[in-house]
Amino acid sequence: MTDTHCPYCALQCAMTLTPTGPDSVGVSGRDFPTNKGGLCRKGWTSTELLRHPDRLQTPLLKDDDGVHRPVSWEHALGLIRDTVRKVRAQYGADAIGVFGGGGLTNEKAYQLGKFARLALGTSRIDYNGRFCMSSAAAAANRAFGLDRGLPFPLADLGSARTILMLGSNTADTMPPFVQHLQGARDAGGLIIVDPRRSATAQFTADGQGVHLQPAPKTDLALLLGITHVVITEGLVSRPYIAGRTRGYEAITRSVAAWWPERVQAVTGVPAETIRKTAHRLAEPGGTYILTGRGVEQHTNGTDTATAAINLSLLLGLPGTPGSGYGTLTGQGNGQGGREHGQKADQLPGYRKITDPAARKHMAEVWGVPEEAIPGPGLPAVELLASLGKPGGVHCLFVHGANVAVSAPNAATVLDGLRSLDFLVVCDFFLSETAAEADLVLPVLQWAEEEGTMTNLEGRVLRRRKALAPPAGTRSELWIMSRLAELLEAPSSFSDDPETVFTELRAASAGGLADYSGVDYAMLDDGEPAYWPYPTGSNGTPRLFLDRFAHPDGRAVLHPVAPSSVAGVAPRGTLTLATGRLLEHYQSGTQTRRVGDLLATSDSQVIQIHPVTAAGLGITDNAEVEIGNGRGTVTARAQLTTTVRQDTVFLSFHFPGAGNANLLTSDETDPVSGMPEFKTTRVTVRAHRSAGTEAVAV
Repeated sequence: MTDTHCPYCALQCAMTLTPTGPDSVGVSGRDFPTNKGGLCRKGWTSTELLRHPDRLQTPLLKDDDGVHRPVSWEHALGLIRDTVRKVRAQYGADAIGVFGGGGLTNEKAYQLGKFARLALGTSRIDYNGRFCMSSAAAAANRAFGLDRGLPFPLADLGSARTILMLGSNTADTMPPFVQHLQGARDAGGLIIVDPRRSATAQFTADGQGVHLQPAPKTDLALLLGITHVVITEGLVSRPYIAGRTRGYEAITRSVAAWWPERVQAVTGVPAETIRKTAHRLAEPGGTYILTGRGVEQHTNGTDTATAAINLSLLLGLPGTPGSGYGTLTGQGNGQGGREHGQKADQLPGYRKITDPAARKHMAEVWGVPEEAIPGPGLPAVELLASLGKPGGVHCLFVHGANVAVSAPNAATVLDGLRSLDFLVVCDFFLSETAAEADLVLPVLQWAEEEGTMTNLEGRVLRRRKALAPPAGTRSELWIMSRLAELLEAPSSFSDDPETVFTELRAASAGGLADYSGVDYAMLDDGEPAYWPYPTGSNGTPRLFLDRFAHPDGRAVLHPVAPSSVAGVAPRGTLTLATGRLLEHYQSGTQTRRVGDLLATSDSQVIQIHPVTAAGLGITDNAEVEIGNGRGTVTARAQLTTTVRQDTVFLSFHFPGAGNANLLTSDETDPVSGMPEFKTTRVTVRAHRSAGTEAVAV
């Protein structure tokens, strides 16, 4: 038996893998503070993918006819070496790009950043966490001086009397999480903010909480309205504000114009509900404020997350035992993946790449001159926009991401991929991005490798090998170390995860995300390890108990305001929101290959209100076209009152004509680089074959 953790979301549910044959394992839930023995459908079926018939088992090179044909590893690596040298000589080192993923282990994420900067010599590296956590991270760094999704153990939520959750549907995205909401629900204090009546919002029924259903992209105004009440009605924690924060006066001025009645007019949430929400949050007994992608994946996502933090600070929650603020990391290693070097602007330990002290430290760890480390690169959307362009990226490496489906304005991204001189994709299935690749390298799956992950609480966990990988596959650490050797890179590159982790510990030492006191032996013994965990410490399960991470130890209240007030959608359009389904994960590359999951959800579905559908001549289960200037998506209609009449919902798990990101905009948040995924203007009509030209009215 092998104790490990689920390969999917950042909850990182504990599981045990048990041999069921010479080349197969079964899965069972394992008692652990995050999942308490439970698993979701994806976790229960995760082992079905380990020996799936679609599994890639040899390098594949695309020939002149566009067909992928097997080649040897020696040929594949030699071709990469020659191509990198050619592209660098012709265009410069920044013509090489690297796109990473939030599902990579800490070891792979760390070495990928090092590989990009030292072996390839490029600054052009970023990852798909830019589509997930970047706004929340920017807001936390702005306010606290440090970004850790949950700055407290998840189990702390169980004692809360009130939980305000904005823009997160955990009942579908990480089902075992919802048991931690039960205490607040029993106390009638579960408050869910979501334009949809999601599965999580439905937990508030029967007097066990409140569902606030604001108009799309008005979450910031709603938070300012609640904050206005907290300030004007004497609910501020004055001693906390005086002793632990700065910027209070500016906040009072910034929310003065957002009285509840005005906010009602903007959001549709009744003024009296806004007042009651503020008072409930201020009641004693334990209060937590949590945010998710629904309020963050906007062009004002950083400001919206900042507004939620401001509210939590005014109430005295962060760093107070039994209360707090946090954001829910999505991808399996979304936390660790953004800490150790695959972001465009960061070095390991959550260090800024522009910080001279950070560059000096990394140069010493890597044994290279400081000038050998490139400066900041381009955030993900800009990186993808540069593909094939003059002065842009001409050769791209993709690890742990499926940008052909997951990136905004996906048709443009697909054009960019096809315009590259050379595209290398590391994957274990032929994803839609891998299908475009000149060279596909088959890599290991989760149960075939060793390593560490960092879950949504900032807890470092051990991933353990349970069975041997197929003979033709290789670990990404091996690939990077062999290529570094072929490219005559400075420093050393290892294919041994523990060796890489030991170097990561040294690289992170003294940084905000300090892992230096963590080692494999500790994790194998089951000791909890929450970063920062400097050598000689016991780690930090709860952050900010005494001080925040700014030099003066205080949190910063940062005034924010909507750049424009969202209004009614233009005549003839609806607002499209995107998100996840219970059965699927990310771009669906894995979960669409699991029979039991696909049987429940096998194609794109648009959720649309019955009143809206009636006006468009759309019936339940009918084929529908959703379009705008960027593209057209086809889907089957699901009539439901869980969505507003001005809103429709698509998941982002499906490719081709069902790819919701054909419609989304690549406009980004100016602070975080987060794309606008949640509010896209679209027209909706019955499929043309039905003979109608009806549009939204």
